[in-house]
Amino acid sequence: MSRTLGDKMFKLSKLAMATVLCLNASVHMAALAAGPKAEVMHWWTSGGESAAVARFADAYRAAGGVWTDTAIAGGDQARSVAINRMVGGNPPTAAQFNISRQFQDVVEQGMLSNVDEIAIREGWDKTLPEPISSVIRIKGHYYAIPVNIHMPTWIWYSKAAFKKAGIDKEPVTPDELFAALDKLKAAGLIALAHGGQSWQETIVFMAMLANVGGKDLYLSVMRDRDPRAMNSEEFRKVLLSFKRLHGYVDAASPGRNWNDTTALLISGKAGIQIMGDWATGEFVAAKQVAGRDYGCIPGLGPKAPYLIQGDVFVFPKTSNVEALKAQKMLANVFVAPAVQIEFNKLKGSIPVRNDLDASQMNLCARRGLDIMKDKSRHAGIGEIYLTPDQNGALTDVLTAYWNTNMTVEKAQKNIVSALKN
Repeated sequence: MSRTLGDKMFKLSKLAMATVLCLNASVHMAALAAGPKAEVMHWWTSGGESAAVARFADAYRAAGGVWTDTAIAGGDQARSVAINRMVGGNPPTAAQFNISRQFQDVVEQGMLSNVDEIAIREGWDKTLPEPISSVIRIKGHYYAIPVNIHMPTWIWYSKAAFKKAGIDKEPVTPDELFAALDKLKAAGLIALAHGGQSWQETIVFMAMLANVGGKDLYLSVMRDRDPRAMNSEEFRKVLLSFKRLHGYVDAASPGRNWNDTTALLISGKAGIQIMGDWATGEFVAAKQVAGRDYGCIPGLGPKAPYLIQGDVFVFPKTSNVEALKAQKMLANVFVAPAVQIEFNKLKGSIPVRNDLDASQMNLCARRGLDIMKDKSRHAGIGEIYLTPDQNGALTDVLTAYWNTNMTVEKAQKNIVSALKN
């Protein structure tokens, strides 16, 4: 080897070593510059839901943090994994729950940090609807950050299907709803798109209880668990209306996912679906527009109760300084006005904050926001009033009644037993 070539190789070697050192230094500096890492556990896995939660992730990254997405299909499964990890000492940074009593046991076992600092800053004592504050505030402390308000019993319909069936206006009473279903069935369409899963059957039941029975009966059954209300003729009519709907579903209904069911409306193969406003995300993902391609009915009649549900994030207790920083940053992201708008536009829900510009929301969301101004129409979803055991027992009765030849009298008796105090 010539001396000249050797000198060149030596210089190249020094250059390579300097480059490696620079790269290592850059990686090290980048790691130091990166904000706190947050593992966020949730069950938002459908197309519309994934697009919505990405807004939180984008905002967290924009704030300088590192977002790690742990998405687990199915709410029950995701909650179970989150709780097991808390018990095992390896909790996620934040975990999704519903606005319900699902996390009360976790609070009582001292596994969650309170979020009183955010609650005070945001004025939750004055601004949150009572059905929400009643479950996230436990013994005077707030333990969850609500990110939206869902209403689970919207009545969605396909404009194309209505046109084919000759239906020229939205139903505004239970009788008109059944008349529309009859026309859709006669036109050869799937009249009621329904995913035959127990939680979906509970939603359909609550829609009938709210719209056929009214707010007073709804609260007497779900909140007060009054046996007299459950044994009444009015409640019997609710159960008969609920079971009557079974005659409008298609043979492929059992086991079908809710978003696959919404797709039947999007394609015009089905006319009506009773489902939460998270269905909006599927319409948005399909480039459909509220009022043009599909319609949304929040209740049958101007006084129908608006059932309040929603999603929250809880923060497992930790002594890890970086995890605590991540939780604080996440909390600020979740309640930020611009992020609230962007997330809820895609999720189909409405913001928890009542000081935002609603003009950016779609037709259905604006209808929901208008109704929320009337506190007389507020009522909680069943899970707000019931323990998880009571809710599970009720769901079992409703699924059995929906799918078998159980008599209405037997269903009434079993519901009284399921909801015993």
